[in-house]
This record gives sequence, C-alpha cells and structure tokens, in this order.
Amino acid sequence: MGRVTGGRGLAGRISLALSGSVRHKLLVLVLAPLLLGVPMLLLIVWFWGTEGYNRLMVNKVSADLGVAREYLDRAQSRIAARLEGVAQSHRLAVAMDRGQDLSPLMAETARREGLDYLLLLDGGGRVIASATNARSGDRRSMPLVNRALAGESGFGLAVMDPDELDALDADLGRRARLDLVATPNARPADHRHEGRGMMMVAAVPVAPEDGGKDGEKDGEKDGDRKAGGTVRAVLEGGILLNGNLALVDHLNDLVYSESSLPADSAGAATLFLDDVRIATSVRLRDGARALGTRVSQAVYDRVMGAGQPWIGSAFVVDRPYVSGYVPLHDVSGARIGMLYVGFLEAPLHNALTQAMAGMFLMFLLVSALGMLASIRWARAIFLPLERMSRVIERVESGDDGARVGPDSSRDEIGRLSRAFDHLLDSLVSRQAEIRRWGQELDEKVAARTRELEDANQTLRQARQHLVMNEKLMAIGELTAGVAHEINNPVAVIQGNLDLLKEILGEQAAPVEPEIRLIDEQTLRIQGIVNKLLQFARPGDFAGYAESTDINAVIADSLLLTRHNLNRARVRVETGFQATVPVEVNRGEMLQVLINLIVNAMQAMPDGGTLTLTTEDLFLAAEEMEGVEAPSDGPGQGGLTAGNEAFDGVRVVVRDTGLGIATADLGRIFDPFFTTKKQKGTGLGLSISYAIVQRYGGRITVDSAPGHGTAFTLWLRRQARFAEQPGAPVFSARFLD
Repeated sequence: MGRVTGGRGLAGRISLALSGSVRHKLLVLVLAPLLLGVPMLLLIVWFWGTEGYNRLMVNKVSADLGVAREYLDRAQSRIAARLEGVAQSHRLAVAMDRGQDLSPLMAETARREGLDYLLLLDGGGRVIASATNARSGDRRSMPLVNRALAGESGFGLAVMDPDELDALDADLGRRARLDLVATPNARPADHRHEGRGMMMVAAVPVAPEDGGKDGEKDGEKDGDRKAGGTVRAVLEGGILLNGNLALVDHLNDLVYSESSLPADSAGAATLFLDDVRIATSVRLRDGARALGTRVSQAVYDRVMGAGQPWIGSAFVVDRPYVSGYVPLHDVSGARIGMLYVGFLEAPLHNALTQAMAGMFLMFLLVSALGMLASIRWARAIFLPLERMSRVIERVESGDDGARVGPDSSRDEIGRLSRAFDHLLDSLVSRQAEIRRWGQELDEKVAARTRELEDANQTLRQARQHLVMNEKLMAIGELTAGVAHEINNPVAVIQGNLDLLKEILGEQAAPVEPEIRLIDEQTLRIQGIVNKLLQFARPGDFAGYAESTDINAVIADSLLLTRHNLNRARVRVETGFQATVPVEVNRGEMLQVLINLIVNAMQAMPDGGTLTLTTEDLFLAAEEMEGVEAPSDGPGQGGLTAGNEAFDGVRVVVRDTGLGIATADLGRIFDPFFTTKKQKGTGLGLSISYAIVQRYGGRITVDSAPGHGTAFTLWLRRQARFAEQPGAPVFSARFLD
C-alpha cells in the first residue's frame, strides 16, 4: 500500500484535486491554452505563415515569368504576321513584277511596322532590296531564311556579331554596343564591352503570282532556286533588343501593374544576352538603368549552364529580389540569354514581419481577455445547466409544458437551453409539420407530372421534325431528277434556236423579238435548273473553305451590285469593325451577300438606305442561350449544338424597306417559298442558308412590316462542318 500511495505522488494529488473541484478544472481549462497552447499555436502560425509567404512569392514570380515569356513570344509572332501581310500584299507583287526599286518600299514598311531592319531576298537568299544600307547581293544563310526559302515562315531570336550588325546598318552596331559594369557576385569576364546584338527576327516566303511559270523562269536564271518555283523571294526583318527600353518597360508594366505590389516595392523585367543586361527596367541607386551589369555566378550556372529556370530569392545588382529567370534560345535551340522578372523582397518581407508581430500581439491580448472573462463568468455556466436538469425531471414526470424559460446568454450554454426549449416545442408542432409536408409532396408530384407532360410534348415535336426531314430528303431527290430531265430538252431548244438564227440570218429580223424572248426564257429555265441542282446536291457546288477577310468580300459584293443600287436610288452605309478572318468559301459567301443585297434593294422600290456592318464576336457557352433563335422561328435554330462557345464575326445586312409580313417570317428560308410572284424561284434564301450552315454558321432575321429588315450572318473563325459533302442541306436545317 505504501508503494501505491507513494507512486501516485504529486500527479495523484493533482488528479484528486481536479476531480473534486470544478473551480480547479476551470482554472486548468483557462490557463492551459494560455501557457501551453498559445505559444505552440504561435510557433505553428509563424512556420505556416513563412512557408505560405515563400510559396506565394514563388507562385507569383512563376506566374509573372509565364506572362513575360508569353508576351515575348507574341512580340516575335507579331513580326512574322506583319511580314506575311507585306509578303502577300498586292503592292509588293506589282513592284516586283514591274522591276521597280524596292528599297524605298522596304524602308517605308520598316518604319510603319517598327522594324530595325528589313531585307528582301531572292530565291538564292541574296539581298535584293533593303530598308537600311545592307549591300545588294549579300547572301543571308541564317536558319530562318533557309526555312523561308523552302516555303515555311518562321520567327525567333538570333544573336548577331558586330560585323553582321554593321553590314545591316551601322547604327545597329552602335546601338547594340554596351560597356560592361562591374557587378558583385558575377562570374569573371575577359572583356569590357558587349558588341553583339540580340534580335527578334522573322522570315517569310513571297510566293509568285503563277507558281509554275515563275518557277520555270527563275529556275533558268538562278540555279539555287528550288524546283517547282514555290518561293519567289523572302522577306527577312527584325527588331534589336539591345537597349530596347520601350519593350522592356511595356513588359514590366504588363507584369507588374500599378496595384499588383505594395507601394514601396517595385517590379523589374530584364533581357540578358548571355549574362549581360541588354534591356532592363532595373535601376541603380543613382537612378540610371542597370544596362551592362551582369547576373550572379549562381544564377548563370543554373540557367545558362544547366538550362533550368531559377525561381526564388536572388541578388539583382546590389539588392535582393524575388526573382524568376528562364533561358532564351535561338531558332537552332542554342541558349543565348535569359528573360528575368522579379520584385524587391525587402518591402514584402517587412510587411510579413509586421503582420506576424501584430497577429502575435492580438493572440496574446485575446487569450488574456478570454481568461479573465472565463474566470468571471464561470459561475454563470451552472445556472442554465441546473434549470435544464430540473426541466428534464418534470418532463419525465409527465409535465409536457415544462420549459427552461428565456435566457439572454449568447454562449453555448445559452444556445443549448434555447435549443432544448425549441426541441420541446417541436414535439408539440410535429403533427402540423407532417401535414404541411404532405401538402408539399402533393405539389411536387403535380409539378413533376407537368414536367413529364412537357417532355412528352418535346418528343412529339422531335418526331414531327424527323418526319419533315424525311419528306424534304425525298423532295430533294425528286428535284434533282426533275432538274436533270428538264436540262435535256432545254439544251435541244437552245441548240435548235441557235441553228435557226444561223440559217435564217437577216431573214430572221421580222421575228427577232420572238427569238430573243425564247432565248431569254431558255436562259431563265437554265438558271432555275441550276438553282434546283444546287439546292438538291449542295455538295457538288460546295467550294473549299479558306481563311477569308469578310470585309473584303462585302466590298466586292457592293462593287458588283453598285450599278443596280445607284439605279434604284439606294444609299449604302458601311461599318466594318471585324478584324478576325472567317473560314468560308469566298465565292459562296459572295453569292450569299449579293443575294441579300439584291433582296434588300428589291424591298426598297422607292429607294432607301442599305447598311452593312461587321464586328468581332466571342460568346462563352453560358452566354449562348441569350443569342439563340427560338425553336419555332423561321428555320433558324441555335448557333451551336450543346451551347458551345461562339468565336467569329457577326455581319448585319439592314434595309429600310417594306419589311416582311409576320405570316411570311417563319417561311422565308423554306425551299420554293417566295413573295416575288413571277420574279423569283424561292431558292435564294434557302441556298444562302445552306451555304452559311455548311460552315457551322447561321442566318437569323429580324423584321416587321413597314420597319425594314435585318439579316444577321454568324460566321465562325474556324468552320464547323456538321454534314457530309453532298448531303441535303435542308435536312440539317429542319433538325435544328
């Protein structure tokens, strides 16, 4: 017994005191978090806060580095895109065909596109014309030029030595030269100047007007030209990055906007040639740009030596920055420099320290106040507990009206007492609640029944559409056969009519009006037959899709219809705001636009205003419901299946004419429907609808009698071919 009692010792006495006194238990509960939990919690918060801060900084600089890299890549691709535009320009083709001096054109183009140099090379890679003082006849052999000579456009980074820069333009060599500045922690250097230049370059082929003929002529003149004559010349151009402060400042503003960093911090962006800063927004303590300073040895070994990115803290010139470095490669894959973004570390570290210190003080203050409040209010815990115990006893004895009563306390005990009373009240009202649930269940059953009825209605409509589709397919096959049979006698009539005019000669003068009338009606029959065939077998008339400037197509359609518009006293207004190309067949789209323009002109017999507008349009999937036509509209249907996103161009052809009758609005896209009586076949809008739908687009219409009509074309940047070539286009339309 002595050993057992002695074994308990101090721990046993403490346990006995706690088990016999609620006061002691409360003191332990109050003081234990303060003396043990709070210090541990502060250590955990400090560790997690520091680790979270480091991860946040690394993630931010990684994201900033990705934005900077994407911007640099887009800047390079824009050069290639601009050169492709020049290479495909009519002005360059005409100047080359006429043998004009192309150097002024190159100089003008370089100034307009912001290029530091621009060369026009022949099929052997020799300079024909230059925007600078490059010598004619010099051969260019960089990889991008060789790829362009093979017919492939390309862009990328390149390093040019001083002699090559001077050969392009003496001013480029002067601009590229930098004096190296002694930099702490940099690797040893054996030179004091950097004369090389890092360029963003691009080379694109210039194809001849007639590839076969030009290829044969150039092949006879130049033995270096590839067989087939697919490349007439090459445009090579570039922008010098050495000292290009505008580019690096724009990059810095893009990555580090005004509100992305604390007020006393600053972001920076830099382009390195090898380990030398050739363009940077980093400034020295005297405010000058840190051009010519060099990166530290550790960063150089990891990025340029091992080819790995550097993400983390690093000394930039003379101050620590949260930094991100990534290697830059030339077009052959060799590492030639680095791209850097980062921001000052000290202001953010100071802000973290201040925040953690303030949080620690707040923890201590709250813990102390909590301890005092707990000690003071400990006695208030027992009163509601005792009241609840007495209520339980009364309920057990059969008193269903027993309650704890009102309690103004807001702590857990107070909420528990109120919840206890609420539980007793809920027992009394359970029957009423069950009755209400029964009523709600009946309402839900009725609502579900209505949903099922709506679903059945939808199935019936789908079945009707399917039947209509089968009928229209049969009509299409019948139309194709009828059109074929009509063509044969029409060809016989036309041939005999031509023979009759040839045999009669001048003797046909008395019946010349009748002969001309027969000829005109024969041609009209042929036109109707062609439209029937195009309606029945659209695949036979479909052209290949290509990237097309819709503004240019509209301009051509206005040019072709200008005489008729002027004669009809129709004033034309245009608003071309679309900038992206669409993938359609240019000839077919010209047919659609001319048809809409002619319809608009015929709807304004007393003259009026024809307005044609274009605009770029992107709608996310969730926005598509707002622009889809109603299912019971004039055969229009939604823009996409499944509420896909729409990316393309919206074209609106609007007139101030008579408008379309409400009864006719739902039928204007139906085959053979026309309001022009003897003047139309009723196939124009049907064929136009089929052409636009073939490439994944739609035509919608908005009209009211007396208020004009607006046809809207929704054309995709990339075509969506929803049907097989040769399939009846109207079947897809009526399935929408």
